[in-house]
Amino acid sequence: MNNTLTVLGSTGSIGTQTLEAAEKLGLPLIALTANKNVKLLETQARKFAPRAVALADREAARELKTRLADTSVRVLSGTEGVLECAAMDADIVESSLVGVAGLLPTLAAIRAGHRRIALANKETLVCAGHIVKRELAAHGCELIPVDSEHSAIFQCLHAGEKSEVKRILLTASGGPFRTLTPEELAAVTPARALRHPNWDMGAKVTIDSASMMNKGLEVIEAMHLFDVAPDRIAVLVHPQSIVHSAVEFCDNAVIAQLGVPDMRLPIQLALTYPARCPTLAGELDLAAVGTLTFEKPDTDKFRCLKIALAVAGRTDAAPAVMNAANEVAVRAFLSEKIGFPAIPELVERAVSDFGAAPADTVEDILAADARIRDAIKV
Repeated sequence: MNNTLTVLGSTGSIGTQTLEAAEKLGLPLIALTANKNVKLLETQARKFAPRAVALADREAARELKTRLADTSVRVLSGTEGVLECAAMDADIVESSLVGVAGLLPTLAAIRAGHRRIALANKETLVCAGHIVKRELAAHGCELIPVDSEHSAIFQCLHAGEKSEVKRILLTASGGPFRTLTPEELAAVTPARALRHPNWDMGAKVTIDSASMMNKGLEVIEAMHLFDVAPDRIAVLVHPQSIVHSAVEFCDNAVIAQLGVPDMRLPIQLALTYPARCPTLAGELDLAAVGTLTFEKPDTDKFRCLKIALAVAGRTDAAPAVMNAANEVAVRAFLSEKIGFPAIPELVERAVSDFGAAPADTVEDILAADARIRDAIKV
C-alpha cells in the first residue's frame, strides 16, 4: 500500500494497535500525537520516523524535544501542535484520541482535505455530529468507522440499499457487571471495573463499557454515521462479543458481521478499505464458541444507557453535556472520589441543569463542555 498515515492518539490502546497494522502493511507515518506519554512516543518516533510528533502537554513536549534532538523528527507542543499534525498531508488520518479532546484535531484533519478519516473517537460525533458531517461534505473527505460495532454495521450495509434498511442491531457485551444486582454495583471498585471480560481497551472506554455509557455513546455515533433515527437502533446485549453488530433490512433479512473480539480487525479494515488483507487478529472458531446469546439491556440498572438514549435525538447541547459530565465522573470514579452509582447521578443532573444550551457551532459545544467541567466539583 502507498497510503501515508497520521495517528492522533498513537500511545493509546487503539493507537498502538494501529501502528502494529501500519508496520505490517508498510504504511509510511506522517505524524503521531499523544497527550503526555513521553517515553512511548519517543519509542514510536524512533521506530517509525514520522515527519513530526506532538504532545498536548507542553512540559512533556519539551522533554521529548530533548530526547529526540539527535533525530530529524519535529517535536510540536500544545493544542496547536496537535492541530498542525492533524492537518499535515497524510492520505489517512486516524483519530483515536480519547474524549472531546479529539473534536478539534478531527475537524482540523477534515478541513485540510484528507482523503480518509478513520474515526475511533466516538465523542467527536456524539458532541458535534451535525458539524462533522457538514465539514466532511464541504471538504470531500470520507469517514470510515474504527469502533468494532460501527465497522460491523458499515460492512453489513453493503448487503443492501440505504432505503432498504429497517433498523440497526447494535450489540453490547454488557461489561463485567451485567449480572450484578444494584446493591452489588454500589460496591464495585475501579480495579474490578477495569477487568473487562472480552476486550482489551483503555481505562476510560473500559469504565464506559462497565456502566454501558459506551453503548449509549455508540447509539448517537451510529445515528450520525449512518443517518438513522434513534428509534431505528436497537441495543442487544451479546456477552460473547462475537457478533459485532447487524443490520435488519426491509425484507426482515438480518446481515451480521462476526469475528473474534480483537480491535485489530476493524482498525486494519479502516486503513485498507475497500481491500481486505490478512490480519493479526485470530480466526473465529464457531464450534469452539458453541453458543451465542442475546438479551435486552436493563436500562433501569444501567442508567447511563438510559440517559444516552433519552438525549440521542436532541439537537441542543444535551449530548455534549452528557459526554462532558461522564468524562468528569469516570475520572472521579477512577480516582476513588465517587462510587460507581454516582456516575449516572452526576450525568443525569448535568443534562437536566445544562442540556438545553445551544449547540449550533463548535464554540457552543466547547463552551458547554467547559461549563460542565467547571460546575461539577468532585
